[in-house]
Amino acid sequence: MLMRRFIILFYALAAISAVSCNGFLDMHPGNSSEASSSISSVADAKVAINGIMTTMCSSSYYGRNFMLYGDIKGGDMTICSAGRGLDALYSFNQSAQSNSYGSFWSTGYDCIMQINNLIENIERLQDGGADGFSYYLGEALTLRALVYFDLVRLYGLPYSYDKDSYGVPDVTTVLSPSATPRRATVAQNYDRILSDLKEAEPLMSSDKTPVNGYVGYYANIALQARVYLYMQNYDSALAAAKTIIDDKAYTLYEPSEWADSWSRQFGSESIFELSIDTQTDLGTASLGYYMMRYHQLKNAQGWFLASDYFLNRLGKDPSDVRWGVMDNDEYGEDNGIVRNGACYKYMGGLEMAGDGKETATAVDVKVIRLSEIYLIAAEAELHSSVPDKGLAAGYLNEIRKRSPDLAPATASTISDDMILDERSKELFGEGQRFFDMMRMNRSIEYNDDLNDVPVSARSKTIDRTFGKIVLPIPQDEINANPVIALQQNSAY
Repeated sequence: MLMRRFIILFYALAAISAVSCNGFLDMHPGNSSEASSSISSVADAKVAINGIMTTMCSSSYYGRNFMLYGDIKGGDMTICSAGRGLDALYSFNQSAQSNSYGSFWSTGYDCIMQINNLIENIERLQDGGADGFSYYLGEALTLRALVYFDLVRLYGLPYSYDKDSYGVPDVTTVLSPSATPRRATVAQNYDRILSDLKEAEPLMSSDKTPVNGYVGYYANIALQARVYLYMQNYDSALAAAKTIIDDKAYTLYEPSEWADSWSRQFGSESIFELSIDTQTDLGTASLGYYMMRYHQLKNAQGWFLASDYFLNRLGKDPSDVRWGVMDNDEYGEDNGIVRNGACYKYMGGLEMAGDGKETATAVDVKVIRLSEIYLIAAEAELHSSVPDKGLAAGYLNEIRKRSPDLAPATASTISDDMILDERSKELFGEGQRFFDMMRMNRSIEYNDDLNDVPVSARSKTIDRTFGKIVLPIPQDEINANPVIALQQNSAY
């Protein structure tokens, strides 16, 4: 693991330098000598996978902004003071020309570009009789599905709301500099995502051993469960979730273990975890820094705090073990109260021990955890074609144990709202809340009363009819690919 993310020489430089303003995903044609020779061995394929995941760890993606996005826009995070950075995510003050957050698009398609290059090279080698690449092909397809799933949620309307609306361009080959791909529909994007996942599944099924720092068989199945849930294909979501639960390759933490689990790498719940090391550690620009209280450490600005809505939800049980990663924030200190809105998941807990590396900010990002799978199972069972509310309550209660003073769910009390509340408490800071609220057609209320924070581009409450629930196609992409200008999201 220590050597896993060494500097990628020929591959990363060639791949990253291929992106320019001259064309959409401007890169060498698929038959160029560089593209056709960049992967020639299994070792090269592993280097390429490392390069893709290094890109995924950037501040524009899982390293920070994407993980914040869901809770900032979802109402579980608020800001104590304007002007500290990323305010426009909270206020929806975004446009194609300014505050476009276009790095979500460029980083996502940088990953797609690298993945497509890897896939084409593996297929070329396999056609020539080479062996040993199947698992890496499965990894690449699974990663492509994950990136596309994230992109279509950022730029496309929820599947359950308007699946025929614009999604993102479906690019599965190495493009020429002159390529001008159009946006696919949301439904077409989901078809691609599932196609990649189903193609990858048998390629990875020969070795189901949990893998650290890479996508494995169960990460593929977990992503299928997540995707099917968003499509409201509850039977398929339940089947995928039950595969993971019933196989027992992963185990839930006991309540007493939960808070300390954030100081561990590759724990018993971690199905897919991105390694953060010296190469990808963002330091004072990290997720951990952005969620701690003002001046907890030098340069910490108290960027984002838990909202009162989240704290009231968690506060239904003062003994909830998830308080173990929350601490008093700037607003509480300034007003002489205890307001535990600062979160230390990504500093290894309140002691800021990290997860065993040289710096506390180099904490791995847990992309998919077993607790989410139980919550998916609860929701999917509740809405399955032959629902069993007792079983749904059982899945939910495995996570609800972390709130020991709350009454367990029963067949008569379990509801979507109860499951959504539990998802909020369990997955805070993990990029889920906004997308949950949108797919479930819930209104979101924002904690603007915390302080005098100007919110210029939206009302205090929004729902999925608000045009800016999707990001704008950034102006740089429109300049590079004029065809897509005619497909800009309507609010922009």
